Amino acid sequence: MLPVLLDLKFIKIYTFGIFLALGFLWSTFVLWRNIRLTSYKEEEVFDGLFVGMAGGLLFGRLVYVILNFKDFGFNLLKFLLINGYPGISIFGSMIGFIGATLIFFSVRKIKFLVIIDYFMTSLFIGLVFGKLGSFFSGSEVGSKTNFILKTKYLGFDGWRHLTPFYEAVLFMLASLLMQKLLMEIRKGKFSSGFIFYLSIGYFSLVYFVFDRMKINHLYLSGYSFNWLLSAILLLTIGVYFIYYFRSHIINFFKLYGQKVVKGVHFKSKTETSKGERKKS
Repeated sequence: MLPVLLDLKFIKIYTFGIFLALGFLWSTFVLWRNIRLTSYKEEEVFDGLFVGMAGGLLFGRLVYVILNFKDFGFNLLKFLLINGYPGISIFGSMIGFIGATLIFFSVRKIKFLVIIDYFMTSLFIGLVFGKLGSFFSGSEVGSKTNFILKTKYLGFDGWRHLTPFYEAVLFMLASLLMQKLLMEIRKGKFSSGFIFYLSIGYFSLVYFVFDRMKINHLYLSGYSFNWLLSAILLLTIGVYFIYYFRSHIINFFKLYGQKVVKGVHFKSKTETSKGERKKS
């Protein structure tokens, strides 16, 4: 793993920071491209994005500090100096982002469930780059394994899971899926909010599955905070999603199920016999 990408003596360029910058640039570009398809003002939407990012950073940091209160106490400097005392809760950041954008767009009289669907593709793109940065920098370490796909991390003994890389692949697939669904929503095949709730469920499922393959957990009452919260979200959002979007779920499987079936080409007996004749 490579924590420092380039050491110029007077300044160090960190691998994770480079991936975060790339993720920010690419995700904002995709958001801009999607917003151009709508009648929303670009500057207003991006104001909401930056407000959401500020809320996500603040609340994510707050959750991390609370869960590690013994290390921080009431020291405000430790809370603010994230470089010297690193750590942020990804679930806290997600909640902070959603809460901040909800308040912002409500004040601006913009329907939250309509506009938030346009953010989901960019969100997963940002997560892809974030997870790749975690993997290549070695900042997120997998648990020990004898699985065929494994790697070694600097400062840790034994072979380890490529957990952040697995998550990056799944989040990349999610970004492609959410972009396709966004186009279907614009055609009226799904209602607003479908992508938003599906994204929360997908994100929670990924963390629920892979949290056990990580180390350095945030703990709450002896349980991994991320695993516990992802389990709660899966249950609550899952029930809500299935109940209120059941007709959309059927349409989803019809739409993509038919495409999968059409994409698989089965040779008929006639085609097979024709091929045999050509060979003879």
